Amino acid sequence: MPPNRRLHCGGAYADAVIVNAGAGAEAKARLRREVLASRRSRSPEQRAADAESLALHVLDLPELQEPTTAAAYASFGSEPGTGPLLAGLARRGSQVLLPVLLVDRDLDWTSPDDVRLGVGAVARARVVVCPGLAADPSGARLGRGGGSYDRALARCGADTVRVLLLHDDELVESVPTATHDQRVHIVVTPSRIMRLR
Repeated sequence: MPPNRRLHCGGAYADAVIVNAGAGAEAKARLRREVLASRRSRSPEQRAADAESLALHVLDLPELQEPTTAAAYASFGSEPGTGPLLAGLARRGSQVLLPVLLVDRDLDWTSPDDVRLGVGAVARARVVVCPGLAADPSGARLGRGGGSYDRALARCGADTVRVLLLHDDELVESVPTATHDQRVHIVVTPSRIMRLR
């Protein structure tokens, strides 16, 4: 991938697994491989139906009933689809910030008119819709392993609502965590909304 390639997606490495050393790295890598294999097995029709259901659930959240600033991502590869959600947020008049992956795997943010806003812009969002591969009931989120969203979520205030989009089978009993891992407050799947705080 060329440096500074613009990516409006949660998983810049859509079907890749980035393996990190440290606590639980082997367990995280195994879970990542399992989830990615399951995602690749979904039909295009199922992915489209799931994306519509996810959008309806997220747009039903009380935090998004009025126009606001929301950070989200354009889904890529086998990620749960965000196209209908992004369209719904725009129809409501919300300002949507989209991530741009930087060379150091941090996230810059861009406005709808393609103006770069800097890595700290995510702190302006009332809601951050982030990608991931799995979560547990405590809100521990398994990402791709690059730490991009952990750094972005760490910049958000205590009142920022962190929403994770998953498929129904990606809520697991336990996600291995490290000290830098950021938790989410809400997990949305095609069939339900789970508030974790």
